[in-house]
Amino acid sequence: MAYGSVPSPSPRASSRPGRVLEPAAWAAAGIPLLRNPREVVTGLHARHLPTPRTAVVAVLGPDERLAASASFTRRAVTSDGWELRNALLAQLRRVIPHDLRRRSPVRTAVLLYCREGDGRWTEMDGAWMWALRDACVLHGLRCGAYITLTGAGWRILGEGRSGRRPRSSACHPGPTHAGLPAPTALRHAAVR
Repeated sequence: MAYGSVPSPSPRASSRPGRVLEPAAWAAAGIPLLRNPREVVTGLHARHLPTPRTAVVAVLGPDERLAASASFTRRAVTSDGWELRNALLAQLRRVIPHDLRRRSPVRTAVLLYCREGDGRWTEMDGAWMWALRDACVLHGLRCGAYITLTGAGWRILGEGRSGRRPRSSACHPGPTHAGLPAPTALRHAAVR
């Protein structure tokens, strides 16, 4: 290599996410546990029917009742936590006012991400975790659970709690099995 030249990045290095939280850092952050995770996951699944690459962000009140939620799919596959954070903020701003004037957060945001693969942590999960934590700070919310929904079921990363139902294979209602194309982008918001 000539003096002063910069080595080209390897394909692995250029595909790595820029902002990621490792599972240990997530667990050490003191994320509040859901009292009834199965109820939260089942409720969000029934409301939004997520398919792979769909994110569902939900805001829970102090009593863990759903205050608002929104779901969206990402057309471009990105593992940059910054871009994911901006997407989460846009959805939060659509469905619920911020709580920035409060001294401490009262409501909690949780994120359910439907994806392929098994429930083990991936760098994409780490990017979503970073995005959720940062979006919560910027919207005045407490950062809550990050949940993956895969063919094996659901799993709350950093806690080890999981269940077999619902799972991503149940996310495809009848017409998709009949050969009709699935929608390319799902946008759904719910406010109580």
